[in-house]
Amino acid sequence: MKKYTYFAGFLVAFFTILIIVCCSIYKINIGPVSKNSKLKEINVEAGETYLTITEKLKENNLIRSEFFYKLYVKLMKPENLEKGVYYLSENMGVEKILETLEKGSTVNEDVVDITFVEGKNMRYIAKTISENTNNTEKDVYDLLSNTMYLDSLINKYWFLTNDIKDSRIYYSLEGYLFPDTYQFQNKDVSVEDIFETMLDELEKKLEPYKTNIQNSKYSLHQILTLASIIELEGVNDNDRFDVSGVFYNRLNAGWSLGSDVTTYYASKIDMNERDLYQSEIDACNDYNTRPSCMAGKLPVGPICNPSIASIEAALKPKVHDYYFFVADKNKKTYFTKTNAEHLNMIATLKSQGLWYEYQS
Repeated sequence: MKKYTYFAGFLVAFFTILIIVCCSIYKINIGPVSKNSKLKEINVEAGETYLTITEKLKENNLIRSEFFYKLYVKLMKPENLEKGVYYLSENMGVEKILETLEKGSTVNEDVVDITFVEGKNMRYIAKTISENTNNTEKDVYDLLSNTMYLDSLINKYWFLTNDIKDSRIYYSLEGYLFPDTYQFQNKDVSVEDIFETMLDELEKKLEPYKTNIQNSKYSLHQILTLASIIELEGVNDNDRFDVSGVFYNRLNAGWSLGSDVTTYYASKIDMNERDLYQSEIDACNDYNTRPSCMAGKLPVGPICNPSIASIEAALKPKVHDYYFFVADKNKKTYFTKTNAEHLNMIATLKSQGLWYEYQS
């Protein structure tokens, strides 16, 4: 009798544990895929059902498991699915997704579209976030200084390293926040969500270039640093590849890059504010590539958030024998081979009123 009692107890315990495990697996698989709140547009065609859109939801990374999504649908038996456009995000989970679908297609008036322009620095990003969300510029800068948060990002993204924690860097994620237009559920979106949405996009953009990155003699941090300078120095894609070639030539020769855009950044001055002072041009700074103290060196970090075209140019510089270039006030770029040609071009631009005059 005791034997059967023991066996019955064992079965009760076993099935209790099994139920708990199954419930846990079920709960996990119908939960949010990630914390990403960026909204994705899902178009439901006439005649489609909750079950037939399963693959569409999975392809957009909105559900963890097709099996558990279908199981949830069969258990909950939601109302008929209406044709229309729906906005869903990875942080919703199956329950919230079905609630949204069941309500029918509606335009979310709280949705926030934020555009981050290529070639802008972190001060611009902080201002843009504060203007479009319920976050302040201080919230942005505080997060950029949070070493625990930075460590969590380094653990999450293959392209982030301890380089971003260098104490000489002005803003830790400068250069890594990919510029684009992003959509969020509402103005309560956190700075963390915004940053990680932009980092997710950079990860996608870098994927095709992994081999080039691995074969480069420069680290990705250095490549992004170079790309950020190319972004501001080059007017178009062709210019960017030529500019990249000039910078590689100068680095290989042990020269300083001599880039004015790095001097502006070093002085924390936006280029449209004013011309540079001579003292700022001559200042030895970990960002300023004009003085001889930076000969053969790149800045300590990126000076803006570059486009994919500039990143590609940094990875694939045009091979030529130019060592100099200047840009006029109309942002047209002129390439020259020798210092004499370079000085002659500057004289020509000055005579035409196209040269940046520096204040003393």
